[in-house]
Amino acid sequence: MNTQLIIALVVIAVIVVAVLAFAATRMRAKNAEQNRAEALEHRREAGIRSARAESERAAAEEQAARARRERAEVEERARRAEQEAGERAARAEQERAEAQDLEQRARKLAPDLDQGGAGNERDQRIERERAQATEHDQRARQLEREQNTR
Repeated sequence: MNTQLIIALVVIAVIVVAVLAFAATRMRAKNAEQNRAEALEHRREAGIRSARAESERAAAEEQAARARRERAEVEERARRAEQEAGERAARAEQERAEAQDLEQRARKLAPDLDQGGAGNERDQRIERERAQATEHDQRARQLEREQNTR
């Protein structure tokens, strides 16, 4: 082989290597640009999802706070209803005790009097009040049970 052919082959080989190196560099740059574009897209999507998640979290917290407020209101109504029922039952018991006291006084004053009439009406009224207080108390307990099941 002559020298010129060897030089030509070496020059061609150097040119091919240079072209391959240049092409490889361009491909790496192109891949890097594609990776950057994909990374930017992922970051944008992550930002959107993060904002959506934050919004959902805030809505969930608001819903939980609303549920706590409602539960507190129901508990307060149940507490007031129980208190009112207790007060009514106490008043009814006081009225019954007074009625018994008056009945004993009446017996002492006139043991031969008929037991009917106004005393029975009073007893019936007291029984009605007692029944109403019991019913009110039962409603308060039912409200409390409903609240506890929530």
